Amino acid sequence: MIGMTQDPSEKPTLFKGRHFNHLIIIQTVRWYITFKLSYRDVCSLLAERGVILAHTTIMRWVQRFVPVFEKRWKKYARPVGTSWRVDETYVKVKGNGPISTAQSISKAIRSTSG
Repeated sequence: MIGMTQDPSEKPTLFKGRHFNHLIIIQTVRWYITFKLSYRDVCSLLAERGVILAHTTIMRWVQRFVPVFEKRWKKYARPVGTSWRVDETYVKVKGNGPISTAQSISKAIRSTSG
């Protein structure tokens, strides 16, 4: 979120008026989103690091900053292609199976669809 050339002590305009340091806010929201933790779990992690706050504060940060972070992320995210590759798949076709590999699956589908 923050450019490498920016001084960590400078507060971006997005975080003006916030009580906590913008780096703590970004890290907290990142932990909540990335690791699927509860608000109270994130509070515990922060408490271990000497930052005491209420779980409702994290809830407000998530509601406030996630949409902004997503907008910024979409600028850098690469589009996903229309073609997907699967290493190995097992499928049951009309009770017969499991069937492995794409060719076997397509043969089984063709043989049962007629």
